[in-house]
Amino acid sequence: MNRKKTKITPLDVIVSIFILAIAAYIGFRITVGLNYKWNWAIIPQYLWRYDQESGRWVANLLMIGVFNTIRLSFWGTILATIFGTVMGLFRVSESVFFRLIGRSYVELIRNMPPLVLIFIFYFFLSDQIMPVLHLQDTLCAQPGEVQRVCEILFAPPEYFSAFVSAAVSLAIFEGAYITEIVRAGIQSVDKGQWQASYALGLSKWQQMRYVIMPQAMQRILPPLAGQFISLIKDSAIVSVISIQELTFQGMELMAATYLTFEIWITIALLYLIMTLSCSLAVERVEIHMAKNPR
Repeated sequence: MNRKKTKITPLDVIVSIFILAIAAYIGFRITVGLNYKWNWAIIPQYLWRYDQESGRWVANLLMIGVFNTIRLSFWGTILATIFGTVMGLFRVSESVFFRLIGRSYVELIRNMPPLVLIFIFYFFLSDQIMPVLHLQDTLCAQPGEVQRVCEILFAPPEYFSAFVSAAVSLAIFEGAYITEIVRAGIQSVDKGQWQASYALGLSKWQQMRYVIMPQAMQRILPPLAGQFISLIKDSAIVSVISIQELTFQGMELMAATYLTFEIWITIALLYLIMTLSCSLAVERVEIHMAKNPR
C-alpha cells in the first residue's frame, strides 16, 4: 500500500512558530517574572540511583511511582474489562432484570464523582472488608520471597489493602464507561447476523461467541483503548489515599525540593510515555485484527 507523502505547508510552519513562541514566552515569564531558578540537573537522580550495597542502579522516587502506576493501571484495566464486559452483556440481555442491573450500574457510577467513589471504597474495603479477610496480615506474615512477589505484582504487604481499594474503585468507575462501549459495539452489529446465526441452529452463547463478538471487537477496540489510556491518567486521583503512584511521589518530591516546574514537567512526560506506548500497542493490535478478522 502506497503511503501519501507528508507535505509541509506554510500554515504548518506558521503554527509551529506560534507554538514555539508561546512556549518561549511562558519559559521567559517563569524565569524572569517569577524569578524561578531552573535546576534540571537534579532530576535524573530522582529517577534512578546507584545502590552502593548491591552495586547496581535501582529505581528512585519517580520511577517507583511509575511502576506503581503501571501495576495499578494493569489490575484496574483487567477488573474494569471484566466489569464492563459483564455489564455490557447485561445491557443487551433479553432479561429485564439483567438490563435493569446494567442500566443502574452505568447511571449510578457515571454520575458519581470518582473522588467520592475512591473514598467510599477506601474506607469500606480497607476498614471493613480487608480486616475480616486478614489478607494483609497474612501477607505480612509470609516469607520474604512471597512478600517480594506480592510487592512486584501488587504493592508492599503493608499497603496491600489500600492498593486493592484503589484498583477496585478505579475499575468500577472505568467499567461503567466500558459497559457502554461494549453495549454500543454489540448493538452496532447488523441484526441480520443474529438472524442468520439463529437460522444455523446456534445457541445464544454460540451466536455471541462465534458471530457477534468477533465483529463487534473491531468496533469496540479503538474506544476501549482510549478508555484504558484514560485509566492510566485517572490513576493519579488515588494519590489522595496515599497510594505511592507517580502523582503522589511527585507531590512528595516537590514538597521536599521546591522544584515545581521541573518535577511536574517530568511527571507529565512520564505519563505521556506510558499512554503513548499503550496507544501504539493498541494500534498494532488493530492492524493485526484488520488483516486477520477471524
